[in-house]
Amino acid sequence: MEQHRTRPAQDERHGQQGTRRGAPLPSQVRGGVRADRTRPGETRRPAAGVRRPPPPVVQALRRLPNPRLTGLGVGLFCLLLMLALGSLVSLLFGSALTAYGVLFLPVCVLTAAWVRKADLVTAVVIVPIAFAVGLVPVAESGAGGTGDRLMGLFTALATEAGWLYVGTMITGVIVTVRKVRLMRRRVAAARGRSVK
Repeated sequence: MEQHRTRPAQDERHGQQGTRRGAPLPSQVRGGVRADRTRPGETRRPAAGVRRPPPPVVQALRRLPNPRLTGLGVGLFCLLLMLALGSLVSLLFGSALTAYGVLFLPVCVLTAAWVRKADLVTAVVIVPIAFAVGLVPVAESGAGGTGDRLMGLFTALATEAGWLYVGTMITGVIVTVRKVRLMRRRVAAARGRSVK
């Protein structure tokens, strides 16, 4: 007759607890990281240092080319692009100042986004100049003389000043946000060095 060895229930319980003591339960471990216990109805806070992925729009914008132009480079970019857009509007639509003003706004955004950190102020200065230069082909001129062209340019600047102000304001806001972020990073880096 075979006899089964049995341990006392107390020894068995102590033995299992001894091996399991301090180890998380399988329901608490997910992917090698111990999960926090939350009660039903509670919201779980993300762990410190864990960042949520940015929205899809931000991810798409980060994939776009992001050149960093010097002050001279961004000036030439803005001037030549506005002159080309002004000539294109003049060829396609004649003296369509509204179309020119609408095309001016994306150029302002690109100018403010692509200028390098050391030349941020240049973007705000060059944008109004580029608007005036690109307006030369679009502005109406009477007989075609120099005086008529200047008069047409000044009239166009006066009537389309709203587009100029909005574009310059957009550029200023983007440049200011970039400058504030740059200053915050410098302060954080200085604090990090002082702590070490």
